[in-house]
Amino acid sequence: MTDDTVNALVSPEGSLEILSSHEVNRLKDKSEGGLYRLFRQCALAVMNIGTETDDCKDLMDLHADFDLRLIQQPRGLKLELINAPASAFVDGEMLRGIREHLFAVLRDIIYAHSILAAAPGFRRDDGETTTNLIFHILRNARVLRPGHQPDMVVCWGGHSISRDEYKYTKDVGHELGLRNLSICTGCGPGAMKGPMKGATIGHAKQRVTGGRYIGITEPGIIGAEAPNPIVNELVIMPDIEKRLEAFVRAGHGIVIFPGGVGTAEEILYLLGVLLHPDNRHIPFPIVMTGRQENAEYFRMIDRFIRNALGDEAADHYEIIIDDPVAVARAMKHGVESVEAFRREHQDAYYFNWMLTVDPVFQKPFDPTHESMRALQLDRDQPTYLLAANLRKAFSGIVAGNVKEQGIRQVQERGPFEIAGDPELLRPLDDLLAAFVRQNRMKLPGSSAYRPSYRIIDTTTQSTGTD
Repeated sequence: MTDDTVNALVSPEGSLEILSSHEVNRLKDKSEGGLYRLFRQCALAVMNIGTETDDCKDLMDLHADFDLRLIQQPRGLKLELINAPASAFVDGEMLRGIREHLFAVLRDIIYAHSILAAAPGFRRDDGETTTNLIFHILRNARVLRPGHQPDMVVCWGGHSISRDEYKYTKDVGHELGLRNLSICTGCGPGAMKGPMKGATIGHAKQRVTGGRYIGITEPGIIGAEAPNPIVNELVIMPDIEKRLEAFVRAGHGIVIFPGGVGTAEEILYLLGVLLHPDNRHIPFPIVMTGRQENAEYFRMIDRFIRNALGDEAADHYEIIIDDPVAVARAMKHGVESVEAFRREHQDAYYFNWMLTVDPVFQKPFDPTHESMRALQLDRDQPTYLLAANLRKAFSGIVAGNVKEQGIRQVQERGPFEIAGDPELLRPLDDLLAAFVRQNRMKLPGSSAYRPSYRIIDTTTQSTGTD
């Protein structure tokens, strides 16, 4: 142990004091099928709040001597932490918020794997089964609250943003909080933290007690986007696809701030779902917003969407520049429309059961050099399926940027190759190059961005960004 690390025994608070012997053995199992490595990775991430890294591999390498052990005692469960980051403690005691996050990780990892183990017939290509799994994980985490009026605004945006952009996200969050709206984000820094921080002040002014600041993440990204300290309800979904579906099922509207490839992935997922013919009548407010200096960023996003998916996709969102009050008013009005629609159709306020999410958006995409090259990126398919494939391309780039497995693949075999219709890929290449120029691929101050992708023009076999 060094001055930067701590050894400690930590007890859960209010949840999961008891585990079965089978669950304990799974968590101790260091083999490929065990849960030890997954739990260790996620536990380390939640204890590194505030760390200036967005590279999961770097985080794991930096704390290679960190370990944790489960201790079953007559009076319940404890975690023994060895060489844990000292920043997670004050005067020898773990910060309460971090302790909550730590045991939320344990709760969700155990619960998700218990469900799958108890359902041997689970089919990844069955949409209803997948949606039910997401519902059960959210319900077990007590995110779904019957009897509450719709108020959950999901905020998406980059973890790598400027100080001025961050302040704007706080201003928007403040206005949302003043209107008694709750906040749900990807739980990390930047545009995920800002709206929560602003909303805490708005809620305080309105004397809102029990303000909700929900963070939804997944194991592959949590090391790059550790939960910020404002998150008071943390949920770990099994993978990125279930994380994205959880956002659109539990949320009542979405505000999108400037971001990089992760934000673009989220936008394409959302628009692809809403473009499905079964969803065209379902209200779901979307506002894209930023400072005046971000106006060109959103014009660029809008051009890319219209080129790839058509004007119908653009009809699903509005762009509001440099006006937090207008954003909050638009979102409040949109949430009221959602409430009226749910009431008319007798759908639950707390979970969007009526929304159709095609299995193409649910099946986990494993980014490899082969799967990335094989993506169908042309217009010879329904628009919502094109959106799904473009989303997978961005997902692969995210994996190569910040996820441990993706980073290792790129290090060993070079950048992922993305091939397809040049009329789609040239604007895609321009968009990615702009993200690099605007430093939206890495945290400010972190090591220089190393591209994890290469655009292939199949008409000439030349490469684009490298």
